[in-house]
Amino acid sequence: MGRDVIAIGGSLGAVDAVKQLLHGLPPGLDAAVLVVIHVGARGKDLLAGIFDEHSAIPVSTAIDGERVKAGRAYVAPADHHLLVMDGLVRLGRGPRENLARPAVDPLFRSVGMSFGPAAIGLVLTGMLNDGAAGLADLKRCGGVAVVQNPADAVAPDMPLGALSAAEVDYRASLAGLSSLLSRLVSEDAGPAVPVPDDIRLEVDIALGRRVDPDIISSIADPVQLSCPACGGVLSQVRRSPPLRFRCQVGHAFTSATLAETSENTVDQAIRTALRIIEERVTLSEKMEEDARRSGLNAAATAYRRRAEEGREHAAVLRRSLVEKHTGPTDELETAE
Repeated sequence: MGRDVIAIGGSLGAVDAVKQLLHGLPPGLDAAVLVVIHVGARGKDLLAGIFDEHSAIPVSTAIDGERVKAGRAYVAPADHHLLVMDGLVRLGRGPRENLARPAVDPLFRSVGMSFGPAAIGLVLTGMLNDGAAGLADLKRCGGVAVVQNPADAVAPDMPLGALSAAEVDYRASLAGLSSLLSRLVSEDAGPAVPVPDDIRLEVDIALGRRVDPDIISSIADPVQLSCPACGGVLSQVRRSPPLRFRCQVGHAFTSATLAETSENTVDQAIRTALRIIEERVTLSEKMEEDARRSGLNAAATAYRRRAEEGREHAAVLRRSLVEKHTGPTDELETAE
């Protein structure tokens, strides 16, 4: 028995990568291909048409309930997780993973759960480490893990994340991936492997299963962190790598995505505080002018001091923004 399905995930640079990969596959490929690329919630589902123009096999946007067929490729539609259950496409509206829906990880988990050793998972170019956890889960189900060579990727983060999270079976350049996948499809799959309960649970969450703290506690432990999507309590998923978190309604994050999101939140908070302080400085200056016109010199002096304090605070925030993005170069040069 050969391998029946190839699951592919990527983000930055992955559109061109998938075009090249599908072009290199044989027309009679004896496996279905499923593709998730982060397109955002408001995408117009144009990717299938773009890929179909370059592909050796027919490509279409996945439709909920359709049977997955060999020799065809299916692309996740906007704002839906692409999953496979009992040989059928299932489009889930479960919580976002790493701020994305569709997300790469649910596809890998569902394919691993449904096809086991007959599944192939491929992580392509992309930012951060999306897909790493899902590829590791596919591997736990007996599937074959493949990664684009990071040195060959437009954005090497996703391949590097997958390599650090899973026992990857093959790593290849983009030019060599089509022939590698064709060979893997023709090989006999290994023996069936029991599907871990935590993988089944996370697939159900992606489908839209209602979750609560008791359900999340079966796979994760609460930590003193807040979900950037909903503000709820995050729990640390017990299985790692990669280090992951889920909140009580199911939003999921790797530590890399959570750190990037937190960094952006801090940056936004600093900018908001800077704007408020600058507005208070302007108001204090206006009040000083009005007090002097009215002969209220003591009040004018107090408003001037308030404005000066505000300017000092604003200068501190500006320096923190500059150093946050460029590093404290001036201080280093002075120290030297």
